[in-house]
Amino acid sequence: MRIALAFLLYLTVASVSGQSLKKERIDRLADAYLVEGINALKDFLTLPNYGQIPDNINGNLAWCERNFQALDFDTEVLLSNGVKHLLAERKFKRAERTVLFYLQIDGQPVDASQWTQESPYIAVLKECRGNDCQVVSWNDLSRDFNPDWKIFARSASDSKGPAIALIQALKILHERRIDPGFNIKVIMDFQEELGSPTLPALVETNRDKFSADAMLIMDGTRPPGNLPTLMFGARGIATMKLTVYGAYKDLHSGQYGNYAPNPVFALSRLLGSMKDENGLVQIPGFYAGVAMNESKKKVINAVPEDREQLLEILGIAQPESVGGTYQEALQYPSLNVRGLRAAWVEDEVRTIIPAEALAEIDMRLVPETPAERQIELVKEFIASQGYYILKSEPTHKERRTHTKLIKIASRVGSKPFRTDLNSQLGNWLGSAMEHVFGKGNYIRMQSTGGSQPIAPFISVLGIPAISVRIPNPDNNIHAPDENLRLGNFHEGLKMCLGILTQKYE
Repeated sequence: MRIALAFLLYLTVASVSGQSLKKERIDRLADAYLVEGINALKDFLTLPNYGQIPDNINGNLAWCERNFQALDFDTEVLLSNGVKHLLAERKFKRAERTVLFYLQIDGQPVDASQWTQESPYIAVLKECRGNDCQVVSWNDLSRDFNPDWKIFARSASDSKGPAIALIQALKILHERRIDPGFNIKVIMDFQEELGSPTLPALVETNRDKFSADAMLIMDGTRPPGNLPTLMFGARGIATMKLTVYGAYKDLHSGQYGNYAPNPVFALSRLLGSMKDENGLVQIPGFYAGVAMNESKKKVINAVPEDREQLLEILGIAQPESVGGTYQEALQYPSLNVRGLRAAWVEDEVRTIIPAEALAEIDMRLVPETPAERQIELVKEFIASQGYYILKSEPTHKERRTHTKLIKIASRVGSKPFRTDLNSQLGNWLGSAMEHVFGKGNYIRMQSTGGSQPIAPFISVLGIPAISVRIPNPDNNIHAPDENLRLGNFHEGLKMCLGILTQKYE
């Protein structure tokens, strides 16, 4: 009798191995394991995860290693320039293809004083009506689940929430003895917020270990409509630091006002000359190579978008004029001033002429606008405005010779990537999404505005990549009070279950 039951169990398991689970079963499994998954996320969020602190990396790596080993994955710590990464792998019977998943585990630094809770690393459950958020007891989860409740903690959305959605889905399949439709590799990155500086070398030296047929990125926010989203590309990033110099030291504004130039005004004029009032970059060649024909616009603008609703959400009267829609704007490179510094403000303000003024710039890149080219274009434009460009602090001779002095430092971060919307990978994922949510209830976007360190995998391994978007658009990533909506995490479980049980062919 036991043998017969075991054989029946084998047939049941084999019947779903590598095949789509019925939508109703996916829903039931996601419901049954939801609270457990939320509690796993709550536990994971207690680990500080700033990538510049080795102890933070070690703590998160140990947590990930322990949890993947519990799911019968083989794990290996890979080093690149002394920085640790974790690779987990599991092969399944009858699986012919392999999918590589990318998980971002680190988070942005925190200023705990700006958070409306005890600690950014002690997750708090809240119910929000507009900006009014009230704490909800964790005990209420199993009694009165509300999909609009949110988990507040650093990395709740970016990107421990998506990571746990995948891990919890793998646990569901493991416990229910359901094999995914493909072999699985998972690479965990503990320095994504630092630009993943050691990842390119890691991929190059370990290409055999990373070999796969496709890559899925469990990172990124959904667009304003908050529908389950597949993102087929990401912009790259390059940063620049501009320091404009005045006198040797800060000067008394009463004694030297009208005589010693204030570098803030010079920097302001320079930055103002880079963009016109409509937001169009005035640096020659900045948009060169980007083609936006009517056919491409039609595909890009298939994503639902309510212009007035978006303006209302952002609290602005009019958008910039780069592209006719939000989706079109994401297909162009951008130029942004991400920070300014000169002297002191508010309670510490003082009557001085500052000795220098600093601007931090980021540029989001598309495949047609490589970082090195864009950086050189900015430098050439600055030189055309009469500036003498420095590589280090100005010497006495340089100060006495040149009226416009600027020091420029630059850094190339993640490179852009783009996968064809009609690719085999895109069609496979689309089938999984349609199976779980129904036709018209998910979004396929050509590109996100943010950046992801995926280009090394694409260029070295020669595989396509798509980002699976779970977090809510109003999640405050990188800022105080980052959060993840429970309904999004619930949908994330369903997305992962649908993908994992859809045979990739």
